[in-house]
Amino acid sequence: MHKLTPKFWILTLMIFVAAFVRLVPHPPNFAPIAAMALFGGAYFNKKWAAFLVPLAAMFVTDLILGFHETMWAVYLSFALIVVLGITMLKEKKAGNIFFASVISSVSFFIITNFGIWISTSYYAKTGAGLAACYTAAIPFFHQTLLSDLFFAGILFGAYYLAKQRFSLLAEAKV
Repeated sequence: MHKLTPKFWILTLMIFVAAFVRLVPHPPNFAPIAAMALFGGAYFNKKWAAFLVPLAAMFVTDLILGFHETMWAVYLSFALIVVLGITMLKEKKAGNIFFASVISSVSFFIITNFGIWISTSYYAKTGAGLAACYTAAIPFFHQTLLSDLFFAGILFGAYYLAKQRFSLLAEAKV
């Protein structure tokens, strides 16, 4: 078994702190979900950790918040966002993080609202029903986009600053 480094524990702590922000009162759809997935995908070198740590943090807070019938779509989009972090953020530049955050927001919107359409009886199972589902969700999208950009900025920015201060974080593999 591989030894878990201080970098692993710092990244894990940051993701779990972000996850627990979900438990604090916040505006609808303003949560660090996509930022946690992007951050984990971007910084954990081991793919098992890139998926497991953010998913575990999300699951722990969902145990407290509760589950609903479209959780499969939330977790599917979350896993896809981890993949985006792995593939798109090999270079952790502000522009790359911004672009990956926007793609994450759009992906989350498309997948989770499709999940609502397919898994619930709220909308007719027709093209018009799917269009109505997406249309009804549009007012919530701006909060998702703003929160993804905000929390990605916090996580990536805080870790960048920590790496500047603690060389152990800059050099260590996770």
